[in-house]
Parts: sequence; structure tokens; C-alpha cells
Amino acid sequence: MFDAKPLIGAGVLVYLTVALVARSRRPKTPVWSIMAFASFIVVATGLLGIDDVRKSVDVDVILFLVGMFSIVGLAETSGLLTAASYFFVSRFHSRVKLFYASAVLFGLLAAFAVNDTVALMGPAVAYVISRAAGIDPKAMFLLLAFSITIGSAMTPIGNPQNVLIASGSGMPAPMLVFTARLAVPTLVNLLLTAYLLSKLYGLRDAKVQVALIPEEAIRNRRDAALAAAGLAGTVLALVVNDFLELAGMPHVSDRGIIPFVAAAAIYPFTSNPRRILSRVDWSTVVFFITMFITVAGVMRSGVVDPALRLLLPEKATGARDLFAIALLSLALSQFLSNVPLASIMVEYMRGLGYSSTDVRAWLTLATASTIAGNLTLLGAASNIIILEMLERRFKTTITFTEFLRVGVLVTALNMLVYAPFLLL
Repeated sequence: MFDAKPLIGAGVLVYLTVALVARSRRPKTPVWSIMAFASFIVVATGLLGIDDVRKSVDVDVILFLVGMFSIVGLAETSGLLTAASYFFVSRFHSRVKLFYASAVLFGLLAAFAVNDTVALMGPAVAYVISRAAGIDPKAMFLLLAFSITIGSAMTPIGNPQNVLIASGSGMPAPMLVFTARLAVPTLVNLLLTAYLLSKLYGLRDAKVQVALIPEEAIRNRRDAALAAAGLAGTVLALVVNDFLELAGMPHVSDRGIIPFVAAAAIYPFTSNPRRILSRVDWSTVVFFITMFITVAGVMRSGVVDPALRLLLPEKATGARDLFAIALLSLALSQFLSNVPLASIMVEYMRGLGYSSTDVRAWLTLATASTIAGNLTLLGAASNIIILEMLERRFKTTITFTEFLRVGVLVTALNMLVYAPFLLL
């Protein structure tokens, strides 16, 4: 009897790839609507039963996103993030040092404030720095895109795919594990990427005086204080929770609840609670819900299994298998984007028997699927966000070819630096 499921699954993947590529040329169609229609196809064709839809959605990840977007949204609207950026860059009075410092700034912001948020507020800061310091705007915007991607790899809260992998793998103490293993290579990569861009764009050193006054960026002091408390409290709670888990003491296993509870504690005391809730990127939330549904259906169709088994036929933890995970992540992220790719890989790897103890494999998946965003414009949603901001607000753009020409070098350099730390 003919089984139509693999054909339908292949059709869904083709649709996603074509729609995402077409969107890079005509960005009016939001990514979440593309994924939403894919989830409709999955359910309408019977790849996933109606009763299985709810089971396929990871509520822990959804709660995490709502909580973090709320807190970071408050930090952005109050001016806290911009003030922190201004304070940091105003410490440097050398063009080259400012360029390097900007890479570290964007990277650290992405590590703890979610990369897509930094992609939204970062272009304005990057533009101010480029004008004040006489730096080529394209070099500055590329630095922003690359640094956000690199920095977000450092923590399990830096980007959506890391949240997904930390939650789906069941990895113990993810906040401690990510930072302990990836903090050093991430900081090295931020500095090396700044060095590479400074050479490619012929950045010459000179004294600069960037007149940025942090206090003037604060729009609401009470909201800024609440946002600072929320961010610091969330990160501290995640770290303490990891230590409790390692000590075998009672802890919160569903970590997405932590930022959600922190946000819930803040809402009533903000100047405008409705505005804070409106700052939640609901399009990303819808994207994740429909992505979980789509991936569940595609995995049931079995269409991706041959391609995955070709490079990763069975569970193993040697260098070759880590290389296969990295290669699959880097390549397939360019077609599906890194979040759907990570979701597919988590399901497949768990099916092979990878468990919470296979930390090297999960960190390799997280790192490679994140750094894949530095290869092409399509590799990460944050790249598209920055591109839209450039074209809409600053009347400039970065072409696919321009990004790729530099991205190939940056991606190769990044993975070479991360490799020994992942193999430890």
C-alpha cells in the first residue's frame, strides 16, 4: 500500500525552504505566518492528529519566551538597554578599541537579553557609533549581526534554539554548563571577528570622543529599576537552580517557569503593564507553537530520516559524530533557519538514544546551529530583523553576497575556535 506521508513531509520541507528564500527577497510575509501554514498542512493532511497537537508543543519553552520577552521588553522601553550600551561605549576613546568593545557589548547583551531583542535595538546604537567614530556603517552593521549570533551561543537563554536544546535534551544545570564550556571561546570569537572585520574594511585607528550620556537614555527610572531587578533576578535564579540540581536538592526542572514567574512579579508595578505585555514578541511565540506542530508532523513522516542517518546513523560521542552534528546543523540551517533545524535535530537525536548526559553532543548542536547564522543572511532570524531595520530606518542594506563573502570566513573561524572546547 502506498504511503503518502513521506511525500507530504517532503512537500512541507520544500514549501518552508522556498517560502523562506522568497521571503529574503520580499520580506513583507512574516516568518511566523509561513510556519503557521506549514503546521496547518501537517494537521490537515493527517501527518499529526488533532489530539496530538497539544502534546507536541513544549509549554516550558513558551513560558520562557513570554517571561523573557516581558522583562527584556521593559528593559528596552524604559531605556535601560540603551543606557547600558551608551555607558559601555563611552568608556572608549580609540576607534579600534571602540570597534572591539562594540563586539563584546553586542555579544554580552545577546547572551542575557535574547538575540532577537538586541537585533531590534542594536542597529540604532551601531549607527550612532559608526557616525560618531567614522566607522564604515556596513562594517558596523555586520559586526552587530555576527556579534549577536556569537554572543547568544554562550548561554541557554541567549537565543531560541539554545532554549529549545536545553529544554529538550534534559541537560542538567544548563546555565552553568553552557557558560563554563562556551564563555571563553565566545569571548575569543567576538574579538577575532572584530579583528577580521577591521582588516577587511581597512579600519584605521584614531582618537574619538563619542558623546553618549547614559542618563539621557533612561525614559522611566522606575521601569528601568524593575527591569534590572527582573533580569538580574532571573539569571541569578537560573544559576542557583542549577547549583541545587547539581547538589541533588529540590529544584525547578521546568526552567521556563523561572523567567515567567519573575515577569509576573513585575507586571503590577510597571508604569504601564499593558504596554509591557504588548512588547512580548507574540509573532515569535506563534512561530514556536506552530514550529513544534510542524516538526512533529515532519518527523512522523520519516522524510528527513535518510538524510540524517547518512551523516549520523547511530548514537556515538566521538569526534566524527560531533563533526556530523555540526555539519548537519550548519548546512540545514541555511534552508530551514536554525530554530526549526534545532527542533528536528533534538527529536532525531533523542530517538537515537542521546540523553541528558551527552553534554558534548548537545552543546555541539547548540553551538553549530547558532553559528550557522553567521554563514548567510538566511541562517538566523536576527539577521533578517537587522536587515529589515537597515532598509526601513536607515535606507541602506547588506546584500546576500556581501554577507556571504564575509560570513564564510567568520563561520570557519568561529567553529575552529569552538571545536577544541566542544571536544573537551
